[in-house]
Amino acid sequence: MSISKESELLGMQKASEAVAYTLKEMVNYAQPGMSTKELDEFGAKILSGFGAKSAPYVTYGFPGWTCISVDNEFCHGIPTDKRILKEGDLINIDVSAELEGFWADNGGSFVLGADVNQHQKLVEASKEILRKAISNIRGGVKIADIGHLMETEAKKRGYKVIKNLGGHGIGRGLHEDPDSILNYRNRFDQRRFKKNSVVAIETFISTSSTYAVEMNDGWTMVGDKGGYMAQHEHTIVVTGGEPIILTEMNGIFN
Repeated sequence: MSISKESELLGMQKASEAVAYTLKEMVNYAQPGMSTKELDEFGAKILSGFGAKSAPYVTYGFPGWTCISVDNEFCHGIPTDKRILKEGDLINIDVSAELEGFWADNGGSFVLGADVNQHQKLVEASKEILRKAISNIRGGVKIADIGHLMETEAKKRGYKVIKNLGGHGIGRGLHEDPDSILNYRNRFDQRRFKKNSVVAIETFISTSSTYAVEMNDGWTMVGDKGGYMAQHEHTIVVTGGEPIILTEMNGIFN
């Protein structure tokens, strides 16, 4: 969406606060021995406290309130009482929701407890790349140039990017134009970021794979060549200068 009046900015701020606070609290609540279903239900209570509705549940009939992916699962992991979290797990939580007609989206990967499996370096790379990408977004900048920056930064650190996942416009729906804000330079993509538009910018930084493939459950995605992936995501308003990070309170850059 494009922000054209103050009431729209306020609506987006409220929706973004709901998802950002939920993500932050879920990350803090996660601990070894807990099931992903228990963690998801904790998040669901926070969202409902804001009066917000889970976007994947409402939009796609996703079998959970948030997406929780663990270790080799890249994204769209289904919360279940069978998946028990362990020390050193690489966990990704993605929280998106609708509140009073406005939609917001955010996500983050983190290592649970001690970094016994050496995933923290990947997590930090993803955060740094998202921070750098956001700081370079403003009205008029080519979308493909931000993708190029993301892939270049990933390669510098010895990582790859997932080419079939991307950020997207958001606001009055979960996925709006511009869709497919990719983590690499598509030379055929001539689109530019528009001032006052709202977009969800996300990284997909991987150790081995360049494509995500769907598992038999119809939701969970893993790498075509295995390995691990870290994702971080903010909902932002594009301006003529530094973007407004609407989901900043999630603390993923901390």
